[in-house]
Amino acid sequence: MELAKYLDHTILGAAATEADVDRVVAEAKEHGFATVMVNPYWVARVSKALEGTTVKPACVIGFPLGANTTAIKVAEAKQAIEDGVEELDMVINIGELKGKNYEAVQNDINAVVEVAHASSKLVKVIIETALLTDEEIAKVSELVMNSGAEFVKTSTGFSTSGAKLEDVKLMKATVGDKTEVKASGGIHNAEEANAFIDAGATRLGTSASIKIIGK
Repeated sequence: MELAKYLDHTILGAAATEADVDRVVAEAKEHGFATVMVNPYWVARVSKALEGTTVKPACVIGFPLGANTTAIKVAEAKQAIEDGVEELDMVINIGELKGKNYEAVQNDINAVVEVAHASSKLVKVIIETALLTDEEIAKVSELVMNSGAEFVKTSTGFSTSGAKLEDVKLMKATVGDKTEVKASGGIHNAEEANAFIDAGATRLGTSASIKIIGK
């Protein structure tokens, strides 16, 4: 299996420098990863560096807590699109989901998806599975599916734990073929990567991409 095409090569640490970002871009170009995933500040630099390649610039929105206002998430998405982003990974309003205010969660997701799709950009919605019950995972996966977003995604990688196989299986069982699943957080090697793909994930977020492909 060609694992590189499944991988969002990720650098989201607060202390990441320009040199760190450039290194990740160079690695992605060399190995043909799906995207380079960065914080919004770096999108313009990464987008320019990836011009003429198959690797897409990607960034996070409302990261990592998801508790920004919808207006801020929309503005952040618009700026990233202006800067050249192709894929947006947004964090849901986790507190509103836990409080069963599903309309607020749906509207928040819909607003970012609408802005992204107006510019033909892809959206992955991070639900932070580590903080959710199985019932909540299934419910929010439905909300993501209803929004028209391309992916429902497990984790930010900044919470209490990352992706778990059981969660990916539940997400996939909920959305079926209507929405893809991205597993992210704590994927360290090819064996784990393949297990998540077998469980239904079609994209993986990791900072261990080089190790995963065995380079």
